[in-house]
Amino acid sequence: MKNNYVISGILAAALILLYILHFTSSPKNAGDKVKYEFAAGDSAALPIAYVNVDSLLMNYNFATDLNEALMRIEENSRASLTQKERQVQAAAQEFQRKLENNAFLTQKRAEEEQTRIQKMGDEYQRMAQQLSNELGLEQQKLNLQLSDSIRNALQEFNKSKNFEMILSNTASDNLLLAHPKYDITNEVIAFLNKRYGPVTSKTEVKK
Repeated sequence: MKNNYVISGILAAALILLYILHFTSSPKNAGDKVKYEFAAGDSAALPIAYVNVDSLLMNYNFATDLNEALMRIEENSRASLTQKERQVQAAAQEFQRKLENNAFLTQKRAEEEQTRIQKMGDEYQRMAQQLSNELGLEQQKLNLQLSDSIRNALQEFNKSKNFEMILSNTASDNLLLAHPKYDITNEVIAFLNKRYGPVTSKTEVKK
């Protein structure tokens, strides 16, 4: 899985639900006004905004770190599987060589060796399934970490913005048409990265 953002595909579906957050800010008095920060000169603006999920996942440093962490896990799993596969292939090739050269003293001995190699193949299949399951669980865990990070950050972000709703948008799937003034993607990314910090190459990503 060599694409730039391994987890972005799965996250897109999960984040659609997480981004549809309602942040209701009730004024203390009926006459109090809630301020919404939009470009000067706007005649009117609704208390809503949206975030482009694809852009956020590509530019949020925490998402980059999680992606790198997942890729390292996948590469380690692939290396283990490759080593096991080579052992099975080497044993099978040696068995074939001995068989062709009548190196087995008895038919029983040849059958025993064949059974041993078959068991090695079965172990390889079980190992592949186990590593696949472990990778899936790790991916789910990292997805939850990312979702929680964004959700908590948005709650903090909205304390000064007072939006009633923040929507998500993925390749225009959710918003068919919206005025650019409602797009707060860059502002949210800047807030997230300031809160999280720079990308790290460490194995353990910051939470």
